[in-house]
Amino acid sequence: MDVKEINEMLPFLLRLENVARYEDGIVVIGDRRKYPFEKSFVYCSTVEETAIAIEEMVTQGGGPGNVAMYAMAMAARQCADQPAAKQIEILETARQRLTMTRPTNTAVARRLEKIMQIIKESLEIGENIENALMLWIEDQRAANLIKHAATGEYGASLIDDGDGILTMCFAETSFLLTLALAKKAGKKFNVFTPETRPYLQGARLTAPSVHELGIPVQIIGDNMPTHVISQGKVQKYFTAADLVTLDGHVVNKIGTFQNAIAAHYHGVPYFVLSWGPDNKKPDRASIEIEERNPMEMKSCRGVPTTDQAIDAYYPAFDITPPHMVAGVVTQYGILSPYDLHRYYA
Repeated sequence: MDVKEINEMLPFLLRLENVARYEDGIVVIGDRRKYPFEKSFVYCSTVEETAIAIEEMVTQGGGPGNVAMYAMAMAARQCADQPAAKQIEILETARQRLTMTRPTNTAVARRLEKIMQIIKESLEIGENIENALMLWIEDQRAANLIKHAATGEYGASLIDDGDGILTMCFAETSFLLTLALAKKAGKKFNVFTPETRPYLQGARLTAPSVHELGIPVQIIGDNMPTHVISQGKVQKYFTAADLVTLDGHVVNKIGTFQNAIAAHYHGVPYFVLSWGPDNKKPDRASIEIEERNPMEMKSCRGVPTTDQAIDAYYPAFDITPPHMVAGVVTQYGILSPYDLHRYYA
């Protein structure tokens, strides 16, 4: 499949142009906070506006990486008339600010490290930085979609006719392509998605996207997966991963781990869809878990759910140990969580 064909297989939210795009020096971001009630976009004209948009969950999952890259192209345009040393200073400050928006998911950091390398190389040869970045970014996004499709092919091979599939949060492109390709192969199955409080990504993003593909989907409460699994309604558990360490620990949206415990107890395999491990994150001790504003736990979509004087706690991610992971599904195949060094071979 080519990029155009893959992109057209995806639901609205995950099409390249709807995740993020760059229009005449402006970063345009699909606003996932308002979906599915509105199909709207946020327009950012500064790095700070873009960073705040990421922090305020305008986009999430794989979106921040793309948004941050475009923000660097925008910053390059805005400082193009400065001396080379000043451009490096401005763009390095931008890189640091954007990296801080996602301390747990290291995809943003890794992409921006490459962006800085391109910036320095472009300055050395007198090339327009914005143009150089845009060429690389668009090539990367196209290549990544091909990788998602390859991962989706392996994921689809794990789904059997009649399966019940449990997921968590919004598992993004590889997961939706896994489902789309399994359906294309003639398999019939259904999906259970927990609502994912407090932002309700499962209810607002996953369920409408799966429904858009014409696949049966049911929304369940975050406290229901164990019961649903115990009824024999789930045969596979799939999620994405914000981070996988080299020793096989999986970091994903809070709630992933408790579902993995339930799946493991009931003999349901847990498969993680991933780019592969971060070779700079060797083990559990190297993981930084983002802790969001506890105020977010005291309301849901702007509606207070408790006395605002009461304290709260909001770790945004949890960690599933490798012994609960049946396989890490990558573009190169399905790898054991104990053998992830092979990904780089």
